[in-house]
Amino acid sequence: MYGGFWDNLRNAFRQNNNSLYKILAINLIVFFAMVIFRVVFTLSGAGNIYEGFRAYMMMPADLSVFMRQPWSLFSYMFFHEGLFHILFNLLFLYWFGLLVHEYLGSRKLANLYILGGIAGAMFYVLMYNISPYFSDVLPMAKMLGASAGVYAIVVGAATLTPNTTFHLILLGPVKIKYIAIFYVIIAFVNSAGSNAGGELAHLGGAALGFFYINQLRKGNDWGRPVQAVGQFFERLFTKKPKVKVSYRKKSYSTSESYTSGSTNLKSTPYSGANLPTQEEIDQILDKIAEKGYDGLSKEEKRKLFEYSKK
Repeated sequence: MYGGFWDNLRNAFRQNNNSLYKILAINLIVFFAMVIFRVVFTLSGAGNIYEGFRAYMMMPADLSVFMRQPWSLFSYMFFHEGLFHILFNLLFLYWFGLLVHEYLGSRKLANLYILGGIAGAMFYVLMYNISPYFSDVLPMAKMLGASAGVYAIVVGAATLTPNTTFHLILLGPVKIKYIAIFYVIIAFVNSAGSNAGGELAHLGGAALGFFYINQLRKGNDWGRPVQAVGQFFERLFTKKPKVKVSYRKKSYSTSESYTSGSTNLKSTPYSGANLPTQEEIDQILDKIAEKGYDGLSKEEKRKLFEYSKK
């Protein structure tokens, strides 16, 4: 992406096209914030306030409870409590997320994580509501953690590039398809155990990761709605660069040149009637917000330059 791990993490919200570090950063911020809340409220004798807030962050299995807190469909996938829980989730997210980012880019990585979290939650709720095994615990069952989204990325990466090899301590080189298969089998075996809800969510996320990549190969991107929402918030919180506009009635020509980086833009004759339209400029500014100035084509840079000249 841009620089070293810590630089990318520290600047996660100042850079474009780095959803992997944004997801890592959000998970870490929520984790430490909740740790502070828990300690402060517990020591002040108001631990019940923390417990109530915690319950609102978690994904409930009971549909009647979920209807009162629909935001938990998203909040649960960024909320951890145990140190090792968040550590292993974020390590797997980082290792496999780098592969997804390399092959598919930042936006599709975010799509995969969010859709995996949603699919995991939906499968968890479905199984808890239809299986007699969970009938006694259904009213109290709640779930938290990024595991479903992480499983979607792990299985998605293994589906995308199955023969990529990771060098594991004690085991040596292992193809990632075998790592993914191993963790899916473990989740299935434990889906009737003490962490049944979490394991069911893992299976839901894993299935989403597999089908998402296969549909993507067929030209169907299931993540377009997620991407559209993400772009909306990016435009909402990204300031467009100011552009000075001047209108010239007569055509002109100039040999003046404009250099940005390694690209040399030489002005070509423009008449007032042929100046880029405001709609074209808006599209160019949106592209800058999404990909940065270097993502513009030579023609787009020339239009922006001509439009902003005095």
